[in-house]
Amino acid sequence: MFKRIMIPTDGSALSEKAIALGVELAASLKASVCGFYAAPTFHMVSSVIDVVEATPDSYVKEAIQRAARYLEAVSAACRQAGVACECEYEFNDHPYQAIVRVAAEQGCDLVVMASHGRHGVSRLLLGSETAKVLLESSTPVLVYH
Repeated sequence: MFKRIMIPTDGSALSEKAIALGVELAASLKASVCGFYAAPTFHMVSSVIDVVEATPDSYVKEAIQRAARYLEAVSAACRQAGVACECEYEFNDHPYQAIVRVAAEQGCDLVVMASHGRHGVSRLLLGSETAKVLLESSTPVLVYH
């Protein structure tokens, strides 16, 4: 049925549960996994240089380390389950766009991801990356909530 499953992660506890679900599903279907993380790009938050603690270079270095940690959770779960896995990350301020595009580029036929369950005003202000993926993706999405 499904041959390549994308599992996006944001490093949260709920995302860890979606990883477990996605890897278990991949193992049962003998599918491969594409782990993915979208790191926000560097933004200058102050015009006063003394206030800015991160430089673009230090931010990129820390973001790459964070991506490696988050994606190692996907890789480790896949190794333990005997599932083939490739992971990638990219810098993108709109994770849903990156997820939809990379899933298509990687030939994924299912996306398994978590939803933090925001409702009301917080959903309007913060948005829901999962909801945006559901709206924009032509790839089926399985949501862990």
